[in-house]
Amino acid sequence: MSDLTFGEILKSAEETPEGLRFAVTENWKQGRTAYGGFTAGLLLAAARQALPDLPPLRSVLVNFTGPVTSAPTMTTRILRQGRNVVTVQVEAFCEDTLCAQSTFSFGQAQESHISHDLPAPDAPRPDDVEDFLPPNIPLPINFFKNFDAKLIEGHRPFTGADRGYIRAWVRHRDEAVRQTPEGLMSLADVLPPAVFSKARKLGPNSSMNWICNFLSEDLTSRDGWWMMETDLSVARDGYSSQVMRMWNADGELVIDGMQSVVIFV
Repeated sequence: MSDLTFGEILKSAEETPEGLRFAVTENWKQGRTAYGGFTAGLLLAAARQALPDLPPLRSVLVNFTGPVTSAPTMTTRILRQGRNVVTVQVEAFCEDTLCAQSTFSFGQAQESHISHDLPAPDAPRPDDVEDFLPPNIPLPINFFKNFDAKLIEGHRPFTGADRGYIRAWVRHRDEAVRQTPEGLMSLADVLPPAVFSKARKLGPNSSMNWICNFLSEDLTSRDGWWMMETDLSVARDGYSSQVMRMWNADGELVIDGMQSVVIFV
């Protein structure tokens, strides 16, 4: 099958008796599996297509239980529908094997006298910083060519840095999905694990889970650019924990998350 954009994959989803089935083309692969953000975006797309009247997305928990090696079929069910919050579970199966499981919380806005924010760090504009991958470095993974990324601060993977930290401007090259929840979900995992900045040699990784809190109903950003950071908290015994955040181009924090990663270096 020829390469497809994320938007084309969403449009070509096949309805089956078991659930919604999505294609996985080579340009979305990361080694033997699909890129985790791509899988998470498909899980969200399945929930929103099965339940089109959901309120805004508030929180996501994804468990990557196995490699997505073939077209996944998504099954969706409501776990609970309360007065304000709807909790939805989506499971992805590859040839009858569970490969990913997600729990989404959708909720209406609530009135509150409490307001607190975490402004974005200062940063030059995307045109004023260099590409995340310099031109002389070959593309290490297929999925990355679907995105633009510009390094603001921190260190690239496998450079043996003192700190595991990356901050970058990122965006979809596919303009059709830049202003959609599924598009943002699939973008929010695009940077390499923060622990890899400290690594001194090449090696694979595997995300175990990913938690994202969506803090705004407005999931758009000027020119499609989002400032993203990933910051290593702890790494030991072959596992790491990192904090991940995304601000829109106006400096409003929109996603606050955490991820557990298995490291094989």
